[in-house]
Formats: sequence, C-alpha cells, structure tokens
Amino acid sequence: MSRVAQGPRILPYSRIVAQDQLKLALELNHVVPRIGGVLMAGPRGTAKSTLVRAFALMAHGELPVTLPINATDDRVVGGWDLDALIRGEPRPQPGLLEDAADKGLLYVDEVNLLDDHLVDIILDVVATGVLSVQREGLATAKYLSFGLVGTMNPEEGGLRPQLLDRFGLMVTAETLDARTRHQLLRTVLDFDEELAREDSEWLSAARRDDTGTRDRLTAARRRVRDVDVPDRVLELCARAAERTDAVGQRGEIVAMLAARALAALDGADRVTPGHLLRALPMALRHRRPEAAHGDTFDWGAEDEARLQDLFEV
Repeated sequence: MSRVAQGPRILPYSRIVAQDQLKLALELNHVVPRIGGVLMAGPRGTAKSTLVRAFALMAHGELPVTLPINATDDRVVGGWDLDALIRGEPRPQPGLLEDAADKGLLYVDEVNLLDDHLVDIILDVVATGVLSVQREGLATAKYLSFGLVGTMNPEEGGLRPQLLDRFGLMVTAETLDARTRHQLLRTVLDFDEELAREDSEWLSAARRDDTGTRDRLTAARRRVRDVDVPDRVLELCARAAERTDAVGQRGEIVAMLAARALAALDGADRVTPGHLLRALPMALRHRRPEAAHGDTFDWGAEDEARLQDLFEV
C-alpha cells in the first residue's frame, strides 16, 4: 500500500452519509454554473459546511474561499493595499471574489446574516460574470467565474425575496433516522481512526471514488450543450411553474438548466420528463409565494399532487 498524502481533515465527499439532494444540487451547479448558485437550508449540525468543503476538495482540489460574516466591501470586491498605500505606492489588492475565481468556489456560511448589500454584489457577479469596482480612485472591470454556495439556518432569519430568488437552486437538509445516524457515526469514527494510520486503504479507496466523481462531473460539463431539450419538456416546465404559482420566470429557466445538467450526468442524449421532475423542487421551492414571505421551504405531497397529472405516462 502507498502512503496516503495528508491534507485537510475533511471527510471525503464520497463517504458523506445521506443528504443526497444537497449533493445533487452541488453537482448540477458545477456542471452548469449558469444555474447561479446553491442555497442550502437546515438547522445547525446537519453537516452543510462539511459537505461544501468536501465537495470543493473533490471538485477543485482545495477548500473553498469562505466569506466571513463581518466582511467589508474592500475584502469582498478588492481595494487598495493599505500598507503599500502608506508607503506612497498605490497597489490594488484583490478581494475574495477574485480568490474564488482562482479556486473555483465561494462559500458563504450563514448567508442570511450577511449584509444584504454584499449578498447583492456577490449574486450580481455570479449572474453577470463581471466584477465592476468604481470607488476611491479605483476603476476596474474583471471577468470572473466561480461556483457559489450559501448556507442558512431558517431559525435565525431569512433572506429578502429579491435575494432568495437569485439563488439558482435551493435544497433543505434532510432529517436522519436512527439507522442513518448510526451509519454516520460509524463513518466519522472510521475516518478519525484512518487518519492516524500511516497507510490507509480506506482513505485511498475514498479518494479514488472522489476522483471518479470528479471525472464524471467534468465529462458531463463538457457534453451538456450537446444534450437535446425537447419542446414537450419545455412545455411541461412552463406548466409546472404555473401550477406551483412560481413567482417570476427565473424558476423555470433554472429548472431546465438543472434538468439538462442532470441528463448530462446520467449520460443521456436528451432531457426527459423524469429529469425535469427531479429538478423542479430545487428550482421552484423558494420561488412560491409562501416561501417568498418566509413561511416555508418545504416541498411535500401537496406540491407533488399539483404536478402529478402533468407527468403521468
């Protein structure tokens, strides 16, 4: 056995237990960045942060750029290097958004507690691909591309509807049953024990699986534009958005982008109604009137019933 290289003490992505919807949303957004980011909602302690970091390590080979809650405009968009400025040497200093473009992923934990102004700036850059800075004698425009993931605990407050709508996909952490909790505990204990080993086949196998997942995502990202989108599926998407009272049109656009990404991941040549049906909750749950008013992000039997006849064979 070869020596396992030491790295961040983060559970490998392939070994994270459950939370399949959260994983799927991250993967779809990676395949089609135009989706516009993923918002994860759930109470504390549901492994949201662990999942995001594990995904970044798997997909990009390093941890995501993490935005602190107390971040200033200068720290986010960039400004002047103060030390150099004091010496009379004006030198621009890149912000966290440029760092995210270099590393591939920006992670905003507790995004609902961040200043709305900063959230708006970040979402603008994700949507347009352009960071424009006009301040304090600094005028720049840079083209940036990176994935965006925000997490939030709804018990601590929500996002304004205008900001909520601009996150492409929204997913909620699932509640684990006793059997899954047991599996999670065993996995965490095994991981801690294997980290102490000089040679660990467990970690080697996990990292091989992560490499396989990364290769699958890369292949899907390359071929997604070749996936056909039948007009019948577009019609289903529009009718589904109408049935669920989705506010605005961004929801159905994102749903189709996500369905196409899902088809690419499945190795399919065209998007099917089944792909669309799996994508709809992630794209529409936060764009219904009750979600916009902060009431609920649940997607349950009543929502499924509204769409049932549309997708009956």
